[in-house]
Amino acid sequence: MYLLRHIPFLKTVLWHSLTAFGGPQAHLAMMMRTFVQKRPYVSKQELMEYNAFCNLLPGASSTQTLMLIGYKRGGIVLAILTLLIWILPASLLMGGFSFLLPYLDQKALHIDVFKFIPSMAVGFLLYASVSTFSFCINNTITWGIMIGCAVATYLFFHFPWIFPILIVLSGAITNLSRKRIPDRDVQHRKVKWGNIWLFAILFLLAGALSEAARKQDWPNRQPINLFENMYRLGSLVFGGGHVLMPMMYEQFSVRPDAVEQKNPNAIRIAKDDMMTGVGMVRAMPGPVFSIGAFTGGMALRNEGTAAQIAGCVIGTVALFLPSVLLVLFFFPVWNNLKKYAVIYRSLEGINAAVVGIMIAATLFIAKDIAMFQWSWVSLMHAAVITATFLILQFTRVASPFIVLACLLLGYLL
Repeated sequence: MYLLRHIPFLKTVLWHSLTAFGGPQAHLAMMMRTFVQKRPYVSKQELMEYNAFCNLLPGASSTQTLMLIGYKRGGIVLAILTLLIWILPASLLMGGFSFLLPYLDQKALHIDVFKFIPSMAVGFLLYASVSTFSFCINNTITWGIMIGCAVATYLFFHFPWIFPILIVLSGAITNLSRKRIPDRDVQHRKVKWGNIWLFAILFLLAGALSEAARKQDWPNRQPINLFENMYRLGSLVFGGGHVLMPMMYEQFSVRPDAVEQKNPNAIRIAKDDMMTGVGMVRAMPGPVFSIGAFTGGMALRNEGTAAQIAGCVIGTVALFLPSVLLVLFFFPVWNNLKKYAVIYRSLEGINAAVVGIMIAATLFIAKDIAMFQWSWVSLMHAAVITATFLILQFTRVASPFIVLACLLLGYLL
């Protein structure tokens, strides 16, 4: 009966996993449409709060945000089911692609059908920015935070530290005045430390075993090394999948050449293969962290089919596991802390920062798709952005149909 009650929600998560293109910022915009506007599973305020909180943590921010929606609706069990439904489609596709890659002609691998997906993502971002503006920007200080964060994010978009720094600073700025929200007494609650201890123990144990396997050249050491590499990357990356991919490229394609004498058996993925995976994951719906399945499969593909399948599983689990453990530990702590006036005041600045970050992401992606050049292609991108925004703003057309329309347009043009 418990699961039957949540089947409509899980079906919505599945649709979202099959149609959410564009990375964490665009995913937030689609969540706004799917989980707030069409089906009010959470309020606009809750979604903004969840997203801001997840941007303070390392890991897959859009995955963590979606998990918190499930957690709010049905506790840890529904949060885990939400996670599995969200990551499985993209991970299966990217894991399967690691098997297909050797048989594909790289030059014939066309993904032009996805050419208007970035434009659609900009339309979603524009919609989310407009939808949240009136809620988050309502006085001089929030205007200043929004503009400052938009400029800083645009200038330093590729640096992973920019997101948590801006969020922390914005929360601190709105705490400079205590007049509007005075301090109040709050009852302390006991903190459950289980998840954070598990996170730390896995981090240290994986590192120790991986180093022992390297130094002693254990047989079949590569799965152990792979788990450690992926778990470490998932634990340390801020800024989502777009920051993760350059780190993976350095770890598996650049670093092995630099340490060849010290570690000749380091996991190595050819640079061209890694870049092909990076290109493909951008064209996939779902979390960008699904590149973990592709990377794990490519890392162990020379060990046989069973080992390659194991590599896909290890890559996926090890990369997402830190995100899960961190968000499930810190969110109950956050729920208790936000009752303090200092945290409540911080939320005002944090929400304004998120709006600024979304505005910067909108402009940044628009720049990357040649929006500001006078050409036929630029006009088409502008038309797709405008149409996406207007459909979201003034109709109840479901997001999957917008995605399908953009895919069809890419195929025809």
